[in-house]
Amino acid sequence: MDWSHKFLFIIVLIGFDATQTTHGYAVVSGSVFCDQCKDGLVSLFDYPLYGIKVAMACPGSDGQLQVMAEETTNPFGQFSMRFDGLPDLGRCYARVSGQGSSDCGAVAGPANALRVLFRMFDTAIYMVDPLVSQPAQPASYCSNSSTPPPGPVVPVTPSPPPPATNFPPPGPVVPVTPSPSPPATNLPPPGTMVPVTPSPPPPATSIPPPTPVSSFTEASACPHQSWIRPEYRCYWRVLTPGSKVAVVFGLIAARRYGTDMSLWEAMQARGDPYRTLLREGTTALLNSYNNLQFPYRPLSIMENMNYALMGSTKQVLHTGSSFRRANSGNGKVPCKLSVCN
Repeated sequence: MDWSHKFLFIIVLIGFDATQTTHGYAVVSGSVFCDQCKDGLVSLFDYPLYGIKVAMACPGSDGQLQVMAEETTNPFGQFSMRFDGLPDLGRCYARVSGQGSSDCGAVAGPANALRVLFRMFDTAIYMVDPLVSQPAQPASYCSNSSTPPPGPVVPVTPSPPPPATNFPPPGPVVPVTPSPSPPATNLPPPGTMVPVTPSPPPPATSIPPPTPVSSFTEASACPHQSWIRPEYRCYWRVLTPGSKVAVVFGLIAARRYGTDMSLWEAMQARGDPYRTLLREGTTALLNSYNNLQFPYRPLSIMENMNYALMGSTKQVLHTGSSFRRANSGNGKVPCKLSVCN
């Protein structure tokens, strides 16, 4: 069972504890990525898509697929659908149905079938393999292996040199009449003060504020002290300071930290292992979204956070320390944020 299956299992246990009065239900979960290379695979260059609509369709009595539900992905590109009554969803499919606010592309990838992970306590958990949305053209840094080979080379015959141009014989020399001299300028006598009219000042030019220099492909790791500095606020692009911890990290974090705490408040957290874990986990998310070479990817950070919150205090300390070492670059990788205001 890989990490995604384990994470879904944790969500199910929490949901079951909070909904004991429901007589059976099914949960469908998955994620959506931007397939930048248009190869149908989730690779290193692909990233999760936020605000993408996903539809689930099941065959009706006439055998035709009918849309049963539609959900929107969260900031980690994940979606979850719940159905009461424990229906059989084994023949259903999920696919991207709308682009939302994403600029990844306009082409939705293929639909994927639902896979049942387990049934337990009148609960069924279904998983969907990662769905993709694709741009119109592959990114420039993708492999060109799928590009068709060039056609045969056709030899080009050099063109003959142009014929010599016959210039006409020179005609008689025409005398040139000199131009008249310009009229003399009446200058004032020496010592006379001549008022000088100053030139109007040039119009003011509005200079746009400097934009952040991207360090996405260069190794960079920044501690939480850097991320709360106002001159680096423009790097909060995928996540905003006002985003809620419960929305970003999910149900398990909501039970520990509440539903009102923002990510900006999480960056100020200190004083106990759980608040330190939240601060370093949030910092790791910011580093991950802004740098390709950061050792943790967003989904891995959320997985480690939730496992730690479900474990012992020792595990919370260990995970928080791991995040802190990564955020400091292990003493080898510098912080490469540039001042943006």
